Amino acid sequence: MRHLPRSVLIALLTVYIVWGSTYFAIQVALESFPPLMMIGTRFVAAGSILFLWQLWRGSRVPTLREWRDGGIIGILMLGGGTGLTACAEQYVSSGLTAVFIACSPMILSGLSGLFGDWPKRREWVGILCGFAGAVLLASDGEFSAKPAGIILLLAAILCWDVGSILSQKKLKMAAGGMGFASEMLVGGFFLVIASLMMGEQSPGPVTVNAVVAWCYLVTAGSLLAFTAYMFLLSKVHTGLAGSYAYVNPVIAVALGAAFGGEHISVKAMVAMTIILGSVMMLTSARKPAK
Repeated sequence: MRHLPRSVLIALLTVYIVWGSTYFAIQVALESFPPLMMIGTRFVAAGSILFLWQLWRGSRVPTLREWRDGGIIGILMLGGGTGLTACAEQYVSSGLTAVFIACSPMILSGLSGLFGDWPKRREWVGILCGFAGAVLLASDGEFSAKPAGIILLLAAILCWDVGSILSQKKLKMAAGGMGFASEMLVGGFFLVIASLMMGEQSPGPVTVNAVVAWCYLVTAGSLLAFTAYMFLLSKVHTGLAGSYAYVNPVIAVALGAAFGGEHISVKAMVAMTIILGSVMMLTSARKPAK
């Protein structure tokens, strides 16, 4: 990764490590908060903080068109992508969810190709190797699903990838952090309204651990990692930006072994080696845009 600009490298590591660590935080937060409300309030809080910070720095308020474009991307990526994934996980096992999410970089690269930016041969090899590694890693868990869960998960991945491509190729958000803030605010409010319309109920009493986990998701998962991902979409090819889908489970497994006393099987070690090799191919396939 030495040829990558420092800003791109920091963004990649942020997405890899932070989103890999949010698996546990989401589990803890869901003990007290319903899925859509938890995700929606998380992004509303993060978007509000970022919006006020940008105003304090003197950034201009987005125009109506920029609010519209940011809102479309926010509803697709946050409302459709994260919201439908949360709903799907009620019917799909975690292992199968990881495999479906690992399809995201392939779909993302294919959509990018429709706009004339097809991946290079080395990138395709890296994408396919990463997918194979993710399937091998997820095979340690249980593969079970109901048809409704499969449909929701496919819709979630398509929403996330279409939103990612539109933000890169077609729609124009406000510059910098103000654009990311508008995206999180509209997407977050969309999820809160959806939660209220569906009549979601809290699964249990609000605990200190759940509140701390929610705060971590707001600051690290949304403010840092989601902003870093949107930055990557503007700087590197979609195959590399989407490689988080392979690396996040590796980080989650490593954290579980380090802090949760979980055992790492030989199969998981082989899978993680394949995944890290695929990331090396993706990072060295082309130089980032200046």
